[in-house]
Amino acid sequence: MLSSASSAPAAGLIDGHGRAITYLRISVTDRCDLRCRYCMAEKMTFLPRSALMSLEEIALIAERFIARGITKIRLSGGEPLVRRDVVDLVRRLGRHVSTHPAGLDELTMTTNATRLNEFAGPLADAGIRRINVSLDTLDPDRFRFITRTGDLGRVLAGIEAARAAGIAVKINMVALKGLNDDAFPAMLAWCGERGLDLTLIETMPMGDIDEDRTDRFVPLGAVFDTLADQFTLTRDAHRSGGPARYWNVGEYGTRLGLISPLTGNFCDSCNRVRLTTEGHLYSCLGHDDRVDLKAAIRSGGLGAVDAAIDAALLAKPARHDFDIAASAPAVGRHMSVTGG
Repeated sequence: MLSSASSAPAAGLIDGHGRAITYLRISVTDRCDLRCRYCMAEKMTFLPRSALMSLEEIALIAERFIARGITKIRLSGGEPLVRRDVVDLVRRLGRHVSTHPAGLDELTMTTNATRLNEFAGPLADAGIRRINVSLDTLDPDRFRFITRTGDLGRVLAGIEAARAAGIAVKINMVALKGLNDDAFPAMLAWCGERGLDLTLIETMPMGDIDEDRTDRFVPLGAVFDTLADQFTLTRDAHRSGGPARYWNVGEYGTRLGLISPLTGNFCDSCNRVRLTTEGHLYSCLGHDDRVDLKAAIRSGGLGAVDAAIDAALLAKPARHDFDIAASAPAVGRHMSVTGG
């Protein structure tokens, strides 16, 4: 059994550019039960299970981050709910929410909601109070095309199950030219009628996906202008811990968020790092530089983990290098490897 104790002091997390790191995203699996066209190739080769960290190792590393000042953790994938016993991890980390002197303000999850009808209750009981659901269209045929395999009905049932369990739901919608760029007003209205916030996201050049992303790219500035003609949008200073900028939707009292890594760089306020299911800590989504926390915890315990974290923060770049027009993806790994 690995020990959660460390002789090293719980030093804070400050990167080489003076930014305080308070947000950890953890991919608990690279596997997913969908094959969204902008995220994955149709035929994916996933990591062998032997390459993954155990949930115990993930928990110990996460708890070390909490001791050093992380206040928000998001569990993601792939699809986190396809990993067996993930609720046990949620339950363990959920015990750190609102604890003092060091604890989490929030434990959240990003999911495609295909399994949420089954898991909503257990997740709520384990400490999840808010989730992001990836949903790019409300049209069943388009949904199946975008995801290649998905059943929209299962997703909508999962969303309702989460709401019934008392979990706040935010919808994440990736803007895709020719697939859903005519549906932003309808999605905003659908969310508003149900009291759900909506965040729109520009597609990011990560991993080979069988398609040309430049054909699907939609700049969110133009999208915002279209929505502002139809809804009363006023700037909101709300921050969720991530990169989104928010507006209040006057007709519904909900929020619209925009994540625009390509047309509206947000790196100057970056407060996050990402831990993959195989133990790689990425200090930047748009760079391949990483440290191996799985090797560190197995060889030297949490003291070695601390040293590796410090090295990663010192090397954290000032900004990402995303360019949708580049001939190759900015990074070779898929988003499902790093975690959304």
